[in-house]
Amino acid sequence: MTMMHNHSPQDLHQFCQCAEQRDVIFYYVGYFSQPIIAAMAEAVKTRVEQTGAAASVRRKLFSSFVEMAQNIVHYSADHSPQTEVRDGDMRHGSVSIALRNGHYHLHCGNPVQMHAAEELRIKLEHLRALTMDEIKQEYKEALRAETPTSSKGAGLGLLTMARDASAPLEFRLAPMDEATMMFCLKAMI
Repeated sequence: MTMMHNHSPQDLHQFCQCAEQRDVIFYYVGYFSQPIIAAMAEAVKTRVEQTGAAASVRRKLFSSFVEMAQNIVHYSADHSPQTEVRDGDMRHGSVSIALRNGHYHLHCGNPVQMHAAEELRIKLEHLRALTMDEIKQEYKEALRAETPTSSKGAGLGLLTMARDASAPLEFRLAPMDEATMMFCLKAMI
């Protein structure tokens, strides 16, 4: 992955112009942690208010943004080399929000271990096959159920995003090496 600090000021200016032309209202790539998510959440809240989104849309967008960021913190296979692998580590990924044709497009991406990739594929294919009423019913059931000790709540997070999205969640898994896959997720609000 290319880091922006390796580019000339003109490259950075062109990148910003491209983002503006594509109606990108928020973009971050780097390490995620709980304090970084809190700071990003404030920036997202401000930027979305500036776009004039209705309160219900802002709530759905903010909720989905937080779920995506939390999933990176909990499941990204790429952690900061200065820390041991454990909850609360800084984990690498990206998240962006763009406004196109009256809809907010949220994207996130991060590497995941092979076993996590398979679990995500199964959960997301299942969610894509459900109607909105079925998603809402599963969401209510998940709220009442006890979270397995091995889970960090990703099932509920995906259900939350699916419930709030105006179209089925889209995802892609691409091999990075024999142990990891790149996971990309898109939600449209």
